[in-house]
Amino acid sequence: MQVTKLDIPDVVLLRPTRHGDARGYFVESFNARTFAREVGDAVFVQDNEALSAQVGTVRGLHYQRRPSAQGKLVRALRGAIFDVAVDIRTGSPTFGRHVSATLTAETGDQLWVPPGFAHGYCTIEPDSIIAYKVTDFYSAADDGGLAWDDPALDIPWPVAPGAALLSDKDRRQPRLAELPAIFTYEAGQ
Repeated sequence: MQVTKLDIPDVVLLRPTRHGDARGYFVESFNARTFAREVGDAVFVQDNEALSAQVGTVRGLHYQRRPSAQGKLVRALRGAIFDVAVDIRTGSPTFGRHVSATLTAETGDQLWVPPGFAHGYCTIEPDSIIAYKVTDFYSAADDGGLAWDDPALDIPWPVAPGAALLSDKDRRQPRLAELPAIFTYEAGQ
Protein backbone atom coordinates (compact mmCIF):
# COMPACT_ATOMS: atom_id res chain seq x y z
CA MET A 1 0.00 0.00 0.00
CA GLN A 2 1.28 3.44 -0.93
CA VAL A 3 0.67 6.06 1.78
CA THR A 4 0.89 9.80 1.11
CA LYS A 5 0.58 12.46 3.81
CA LEU A 6 -1.08 15.56 2.39
CA ASP A 7 -0.36 19.23 3.18
CA ILE A 8 -2.31 18.74 6.40
CA PRO A 9 -0.46 15.59 7.55
CA ASP A 10 -3.37 14.24 9.63
CA VAL A 11 -5.25 13.63 6.37
CA VAL A 12 -3.76 10.69 4.48
CA LEU A 13 -4.16 9.38 0.92
CA LEU A 14 -3.88 5.60 0.63
CA ARG A 15 -3.44 3.61 -2.57
CA PRO A 16 -3.92 -0.13 -2.05
CA THR A 17 -1.88 -2.44 -4.26
CA ARG A 18 -3.84 -4.02 -7.09
CA HIS A 19 -2.85 -7.38 -8.51
CA GLY A 20 -4.22 -7.75 -12.01
CA ASP A 21 -4.30 -10.27 -14.81
CA ALA A 22 -6.55 -11.22 -17.71
CA ARG A 23 -9.42 -11.95 -15.29
CA GLY A 24 -9.38 -8.51 -13.66
CA TYR A 25 -7.77 -7.60 -10.36
CA PHE A 26 -7.59 -8.41 -6.66
CA VAL A 27 -7.05 -5.74 -4.00
CA GLU A 28 -6.92 -5.80 -0.23
CA SER A 29 -8.89 -2.59 0.30
CA PHE A 30 -8.45 -2.48 4.08
CA ASN A 31 -6.12 -4.15 6.56
CA ALA A 32 -6.31 -3.06 10.22
CA ARG A 33 -2.62 -3.83 10.93
CA THR A 34 -1.40 -1.86 7.92
CA PHE A 35 -3.75 1.04 8.71
CA ALA A 36 -2.58 1.18 12.34
CA ARG A 37 1.09 1.10 11.30
CA GLU A 38 0.78 3.69 8.51
CA VAL A 39 -2.00 5.98 9.77
CA GLY A 40 -2.93 5.19 13.37
CA ASP A 41 -5.36 3.19 15.42
CA ALA A 42 -8.98 3.39 14.35
CA VAL A 43 -11.92 1.12 14.98
CA PHE A 44 -14.48 1.28 12.21
CA VAL A 45 -18.07 0.64 13.32
CA GLN A 46 -20.18 1.43 10.26
CA ASP A 47 -19.86 1.28 6.47
CA ASN A 48 -21.80 3.80 4.36
CA GLU A 49 -22.45 3.95 0.62
CA ALA A 50 -23.85 6.78 -1.50
CA LEU A 51 -24.84 6.96 -5.18
CA SER A 52 -24.76 10.35 -6.88
CA ALA A 53 -26.24 10.13 -10.36
CA GLN A 54 -25.29 13.56 -11.69
CA VAL A 55 -21.91 15.17 -12.23
CA GLY A 56 -21.67 18.23 -9.98
CA THR A 57 -23.44 16.69 -7.00
CA VAL A 58 -21.94 18.12 -3.82
CA ARG A 59 -22.30 16.30 -0.51
CA GLY A 60 -20.91 18.19 2.44
CA LEU A 61 -19.09 19.67 4.13
CA HIS A 62 -20.17 17.48 7.08
CA TYR A 63 -18.86 16.47 10.51
CA GLN A 64 -20.22 15.04 13.73
CA ARG A 65 -19.61 16.69 17.10
CA ARG A 66 -18.34 14.79 20.12
CA PRO A 67 -19.27 12.37 21.55
CA SER A 68 -20.05 10.99 18.08
CA ALA A 69 -17.13 12.48 16.15
CA GLN A 70 -16.26 10.37 13.13
CA GLY A 71 -13.09 9.56 11.28
CA LYS A 72 -13.84 8.53 7.69
CA LEU A 73 -12.01 6.32 5.20
CA VAL A 74 -13.50 7.26 1.81
CA ARG A 75 -13.21 5.59 -1.61
CA ALA A 76 -14.99 5.50 -4.96
CA LEU A 77 -16.48 2.14 -5.93
CA ARG A 78 -17.66 3.51 -9.28
CA GLY A 79 -16.96 6.84 -10.95
CA ALA A 80 -14.90 9.62 -9.42
CA ILE A 81 -15.08 12.45 -6.90
CA PHE A 82 -13.18 15.55 -5.89
CA ASP A 83 -12.85 14.88 -2.13
CA VAL A 84 -12.16 17.58 0.46
CA ALA A 85 -11.25 17.75 4.16
CA VAL A 86 -11.31 21.09 6.05
CA ASP A 87 -9.53 21.45 9.40
CA ILE A 88 -12.05 22.81 11.94
CA ARG A 89 -9.93 22.17 15.06
CA THR A 90 -9.67 25.39 17.07
CA GLY A 91 -6.00 26.18 17.76
CA SER A 92 -4.72 24.05 14.88
CA PRO A 93 -1.93 25.58 12.80
CA THR A 94 -3.97 24.57 9.74
CA PHE A 95 -7.40 25.70 11.03
CA GLY A 96 -9.67 26.66 8.12
CA ARG A 97 -7.33 25.16 5.53
CA HIS A 98 -8.31 22.28 3.31
CA VAL A 99 -6.72 19.43 1.42
CA SER A 100 -8.25 17.61 -1.50
CA ALA A 101 -7.76 14.52 -3.63
CA THR A 102 -9.40 12.99 -6.64
CA LEU A 103 -10.69 9.53 -5.77
CA THR A 104 -11.55 7.20 -8.64
CA ALA A 105 -12.76 3.64 -8.87
CA GLU A 106 -9.98 3.09 -11.40
CA THR A 107 -7.13 3.85 -8.97
CA GLY A 108 -8.84 2.70 -5.77
CA ASP A 109 -7.33 5.62 -3.82
CA GLN A 110 -8.78 6.21 -0.35
CA LEU A 111 -8.77 9.33 1.79
CA TRP A 112 -8.50 9.14 5.58
CA VAL A 113 -10.30 12.10 7.17
CA PRO A 114 -9.83 12.07 10.97
CA PRO A 115 -12.24 13.55 13.52
CA GLY A 116 -11.92 17.33 13.71
CA PHE A 117 -12.37 17.84 9.98
CA ALA A 118 -15.39 18.75 7.87
CA HIS A 119 -15.64 16.43 4.88
CA GLY A 120 -17.33 16.72 1.52
CA TYR A 121 -17.07 15.81 -2.12
CA CYS A 122 -18.24 16.68 -5.60
CA THR A 123 -18.91 14.06 -8.26
CA ILE A 124 -16.87 14.44 -11.43
CA GLU A 125 -18.30 11.39 -13.21
CA PRO A 126 -21.94 10.32 -13.51
CA ASP A 127 -23.37 7.52 -11.39
CA SER A 128 -20.55 7.67 -8.87
CA ILE A 129 -20.80 5.29 -5.92
CA ILE A 130 -18.85 6.25 -2.83
CA ALA A 131 -18.17 4.00 0.16
CA TYR A 132 -16.77 5.09 3.47
CA LYS A 133 -15.97 3.45 6.75
CA VAL A 134 -16.59 5.52 9.89
CA THR A 135 -15.27 5.32 13.44
CA ASP A 136 -18.52 6.17 15.23
CA PHE A 137 -22.20 5.64 14.60
CA TYR A 138 -24.28 8.35 12.93
CA SER A 139 -26.01 10.64 15.42
CA ALA A 140 -28.57 13.17 14.18
CA ALA A 141 -28.11 15.14 17.42
CA ASP A 142 -24.37 15.53 16.74
CA ASP A 143 -24.63 16.19 12.99
CA GLY A 144 -23.08 19.43 11.75
CA GLY A 145 -21.92 21.11 8.60
CA LEU A 146 -20.02 23.92 6.98
CA ALA A 147 -20.90 25.89 3.84
CA TRP A 148 -19.20 24.09 0.96
CA ASP A 149 -18.81 27.33 -1.03
CA ASP A 150 -17.55 29.59 1.78
CA PRO A 151 -15.08 31.95 0.02
CA ALA A 152 -12.86 31.90 3.14
CA LEU A 153 -12.11 28.22 2.46
CA ASP A 154 -10.89 28.92 -1.10
CA ILE A 155 -11.74 25.38 -2.28
CA PRO A 156 -11.34 24.98 -6.08
CA TRP A 157 -14.52 22.92 -6.55
CA PRO A 158 -14.95 21.47 -10.06
CA VAL A 159 -18.48 22.91 -10.26
CA ALA A 160 -19.78 26.48 -10.21
CA PRO A 161 -21.86 27.37 -7.13
CA GLY A 162 -25.01 27.91 -9.20
CA ALA A 163 -24.59 24.58 -10.99
CA ALA A 164 -24.01 22.34 -7.96
CA LEU A 165 -26.70 19.82 -7.03
CA LEU A 166 -27.16 20.16 -3.24
CA SER A 167 -29.45 18.92 -0.49
CA ASP A 168 -31.61 21.51 1.29
CA LYS A 169 -29.48 20.92 4.41
CA ASP A 170 -26.25 21.73 2.53
CA ARG A 171 -27.72 24.97 1.14
CA ARG A 172 -28.17 26.27 4.71
CA GLN A 173 -24.83 25.42 6.35
CA PRO A 174 -22.94 28.17 8.22
CA ARG A 175 -19.67 29.71 7.08
CA LEU A 176 -16.40 28.99 8.89
CA ALA A 177 -16.50 32.37 10.70
CA GLU A 178 -19.92 31.40 12.14
CA LEU A 179 -18.86 28.02 13.53
CA PRO A 180 -18.44 27.76 17.29
CA ALA A 181 -15.37 25.97 18.67
CA ILE A 182 -16.37 22.35 18.03
CA PHE A 183 -13.02 20.58 18.14
CA THR A 184 -9.82 21.61 19.90
CA TYR A 185 -6.43 20.89 18.40
CA GLU A 186 -3.97 18.89 20.48
CA ALA A 187 -0.45 18.43 19.12
CA GLY A 188 0.24 14.81 18.31
CA GLN A 189 -3.49 14.04 18.24
